[in-house]
Amino acid sequence: MNRPTIRDIAKAAGISPGAASFALNDRDGVSEETRAKVKRIADEMGWTRNVAAVALSARQARAVGLVIARSEESFTGERFFMQFIAGVERILSARSRNLVLRFATSVEEEVDTYRQWWAEHRVDGVILTDPRDDDPRPTLLADLQLPGVVVGAQSQSTLPTLRVNDGAAMERLVDHFADLGHRRLAHVSGSPDLLHTQRRREAFEKRCEERGVVALPPSSTDFSEESGRAATWALISSQEPPTGIIFDNEVLVFGGVVAIVEASLSIPDQVAIATFEDTPMCRIVRPQITAMVRDPAELGRHAAEALLDAIDGRPVSGRTEPTMELIVRGSTDPEA
Repeated sequence: MNRPTIRDIAKAAGISPGAASFALNDRDGVSEETRAKVKRIADEMGWTRNVAAVALSARQARAVGLVIARSEESFTGERFFMQFIAGVERILSARSRNLVLRFATSVEEEVDTYRQWWAEHRVDGVILTDPRDDDPRPTLLADLQLPGVVVGAQSQSTLPTLRVNDGAAMERLVDHFADLGHRRLAHVSGSPDLLHTQRRREAFEKRCEERGVVALPPSSTDFSEESGRAATWALISSQEPPTGIIFDNEVLVFGGVVAIVEASLSIPDQVAIATFEDTPMCRIVRPQITAMVRDPAELGRHAAEALLDAIDGRPVSGRTEPTMELIVRGSTDPEA
């Protein structure tokens, strides 16, 4: 007969594995009623502690965690996270550390994963991506005393942050369209609760006003290609369509290309397009797609280095990453 596990106990109690571990290890975070229920179920199932695992838990896990709370449709086509992970892995492997990677469907599931990892001593620290409004993750890490770093737009977090200047990048894109004579622009973005989406949108509206360009109302998506197609179709089918569209990543821009082709419109003569994330596909299609260019692998390396410093007790300060470079191609300028 197989030995019962914490997951078995959690399933029988109707709670998460992390909460069950809290109860069995007499840690804060669960009610006394839940603690008593979990221990009763554990006794009935004949659960006993794994002595070897307890002994190992006193040492470092020699691993760091990364949870990506994105849909499968958006992640599988997005180059950024794949290269970012490669950069993290390069630093970790050089220092004999492992990466524990998990996908989540919500922030709540992501938070529960951190609790579980901490309770089971699976990781020594975590990298947080996609900072957002009312983000519960930094406070949780502080409560757990779990080291972490934040990658993305500046937030109110006290954790070390690798800041990406999304506002400056958006200003460059708006200036590029305005210099080409565009007077109606649209921005197809990701989720509106993400701070980088908000920073880009704020910069988009402000710069459009400064340049005398009409900024169309926000078009938010779930980062999937289909949502990019749908948002673009709605824009180009409106009574006053934009002459230029800025997309938040390459997945969205290719969804936009599909819609533009379906509408039998010409790029860039009837609608010009650009993306915040470059990819080889942007250079293969015709016309080639104008893009902001950066090195996600370098960002991953910086994140891993900062986190390992935090884990080892060395002082870590935030830093601002270099502003992305604008590469002009045929999707906005036929002469490029």
